[in-house]
Amino acid sequence: MEKTNEGAQNKTKVMEFILLGFPGPHYLKMLIFIIFLIMYSLTILGNMAIIILVTTTQCLHTPMYFFLCNLSFLEIWYTTASVPKTLATILGWNKTISFIGCILQMYFVFALGCTEYFLLSVMAYDRYLAICYPLHYTTTMNFHLSSKLAAGSWLSGFIIISIPAFLISRLTFCGPSVINHFFCNIDSWIVLACSSTFDVEMAAFVISIFVILGPCVITLLSYVYIISTILRIPSAKGQQKAFSTCSSHLAVVVIWYGSTIFLFVKPSKRTSLEITKIVNILNTIVTPLLNPFIYTLRNKDVKEAFRHSLHWH
Repeated sequence: MEKTNEGAQNKTKVMEFILLGFPGPHYLKMLIFIIFLIMYSLTILGNMAIIILVTTTQCLHTPMYFFLCNLSFLEIWYTTASVPKTLATILGWNKTISFIGCILQMYFVFALGCTEYFLLSVMAYDRYLAICYPLHYTTTMNFHLSSKLAAGSWLSGFIIISIPAFLISRLTFCGPSVINHFFCNIDSWIVLACSSTFDVEMAAFVISIFVILGPCVITLLSYVYIISTILRIPSAKGQQKAFSTCSSHLAVVVIWYGSTIFLFVKPSKRTSLEITKIVNILNTIVTPLLNPFIYTLRNKDVKEAFRHSLHWH
């Protein structure tokens, strides 16, 4: 801690925080640790498997699977930004985190989360072009455009979160120093500030509206056109084939939006932090784990490529 003069009073500026994690009996902590460790390991292995499978299989070298590779790469780092520190906190090895460390963790978790919104909307647009304009798809969604869309998603996510990160860096924390969460989540952190958090709350609210609702509108419009196009296909087999190409992405979109709209589209930090913590488990640990399995189990091309890679006949 360091001393700072504010008016005529001396205040202690907190430069280190304690992550509360999951308080409770030892056996419960060990159970949570084992579950999180297994889920984190499966997330890394599952998403790495998709990246390796797509990059080494010639028939999967298409824009759809290029975006899927980006999503899998993102999920690896999104869960890694919070889970390893969470595991250490549960075991009690190192519950403390510095002020700079907290800002960096918050920045990467939220920047990668924003990137996922943009990337999912890009994937929806890709499916819209493939199903609604199949004859022009290969010329429209070429490598140049798909690369620009993916790069734009990454840049937008990391640039936009720099605003609340900068505002938080200007806050003063005077104690208590215990963050009621398993990572440096904005809501759970700024309640500890002894300076005004109005700018941070409003910036986070406006950004969440833009980041969530903007891509959500693009995704919804894309699927409205996709579904209307599928319903006009005369044969049931043709409808099933068309829908199978986008059903995996649609499932991921539903899970992702379901777990995050609650977290960010709210104007106040007074929402129950315990409920926020529970939803964050679904958002940062469960969702990255489900994505590779959804794409593997529901996507015929990926399943065929996986069987071929294992020499199954």
